[in-house]
Amino acid sequence: MPRTSASIRLSLLLLLWGPPSTWALGLKVTLLGTGNPTPAIERFGPSILVEAGPEKLLFDCGRGVPIRLWQVHIPMRDVTAVFFTHLHSDHTVGFPDLWLTGWLPPPWGQRIEPLHVYGPTGTRKMVQHLEEAYQADIRIRMADEKLPRSGVSIYAAEIVEGVVYEKSGVRVTAFNVDHGEFIKPAFGYRIDYGGRSVVLSGDTRVSENLIRFAQGTDVLFHEVAAAKAENLSTSEAARRIIGHHTTPEDAGRVFTRVKPKLAVYTHIALLSTDLAISAPTVEDLVSLTRKTYSGPLEVGADLLSIDVGERVTVHRFAPP
Repeated sequence: MPRTSASIRLSLLLLLWGPPSTWALGLKVTLLGTGNPTPAIERFGPSILVEAGPEKLLFDCGRGVPIRLWQVHIPMRDVTAVFFTHLHSDHTVGFPDLWLTGWLPPPWGQRIEPLHVYGPTGTRKMVQHLEEAYQADIRIRMADEKLPRSGVSIYAAEIVEGVVYEKSGVRVTAFNVDHGEFIKPAFGYRIDYGGRSVVLSGDTRVSENLIRFAQGTDVLFHEVAAAKAENLSTSEAARRIIGHHTTPEDAGRVFTRVKPKLAVYTHIALLSTDLAISAPTVEDLVSLTRKTYSGPLEVGADLLSIDVGERVTVHRFAPP
């Protein structure tokens, strides 16, 4: 029998790239947004994309996520699942955009299957109310553009500490972190694939539980917040914000104990609550961290990506 064009194409792919088990040899992590609630063009809202094999897992969905995804040529339909660390608005405000825009017909959308979402208590109610809030848009587009109802459906699961996702050889483990008295639960995540792992801190103060779950990881992505002493001495708001996060000196202590191959800062809050007092700089952040940590360190930037294989390789985004 003559070979079909499809089988010929598959043979060519196998010749060029090897069998499917070899297509993804490690983890790839892309920082889609490294910011916080500050409306800054250079740092969009917090979000991290983890690619492993066929899985494209999104952790948090802050302001501007669809824009960043399309900058790296990833259609929104390709996101396998979304995981929330907690339900602060800066971590969720981009989700309606990802969900609804990813359903539209152009190449950056075209989702036809339900979007899977995992998060703390309250996630199901948030999703339910979003579906109610956008019911007019959904009804109109289904009638007018003939979009499939399945593509705008959401499967939402509320999780507790432990393994929360296993598929295609990828294991995602959620663990509790400490983001303050009233923000519970708040999660960090560990992602294991092909003998490699990365840990995402979520928003947290110094967490012994994070240190426990991060043992043996290749790359630790950790939040950080800093404000100048004069700001902290005069502003209760600044003290409250810093008190919910990890200072550079304390983050350095965490890195020293975990000993990752690479420590990466994300969800970077260089804070000033007073226009008369300047915010710390990235250079200040590094200098303060070096008081307690001497190992490999990268200050994250939007669209920075890291390949985690035999070596850990950092790539900074170069716009076309």
